[in-house]
Amino acid sequence: MSLMEKAVIGTDRLLYKLTGGKFTLVSLSKQTGLTLITVGAKSGERRENQVQYVADGESMLVVGSNWGKPHHPAWTANLVKNPDIQVNVRGDVRDVRGTLLEGAEREAAWTRMVAAWPAFQDYVERSGGRELRVFRLTAR
Repeated sequence: MSLMEKAVIGTDRLLYKLTGGKFTLVSLSKQTGLTLITVGAKSGERRENQVQYVADGESMLVVGSNWGKPHHPAWTANLVKNPDIQVNVRGDVRDVRGTLLEGAEREAAWTRMVAAWPAFQDYVERSGGRELRVFRLTAR
């Protein structure tokens, strides 16, 4: 993990904790961010991860970029195993269901994600060509 990545994640977690999820580095930038509140696929423990999202109608799209590492982030396995989760969007906690997108639906969502944050395409290249997992989060 790069020093920059560690600093960003640490600062994001601190801001999240101090503000009850109302502010993170992502939400303070021009990007939209949320905190995924999942259950660990192996541990069964509560997990929280800050990620960017793109609004798509009434749903939200998130991508498991893992900063371009060659493996998927753990939260994606958590979401696949336990799709009924919560998200915290600027202090508003919501119940959602995460669906792993495939095929044409994934491609359309991927296009929206890259348009919102072109660095996602860089993460694919940095990862060695890993297909980043894209999820749709819908209210439940």
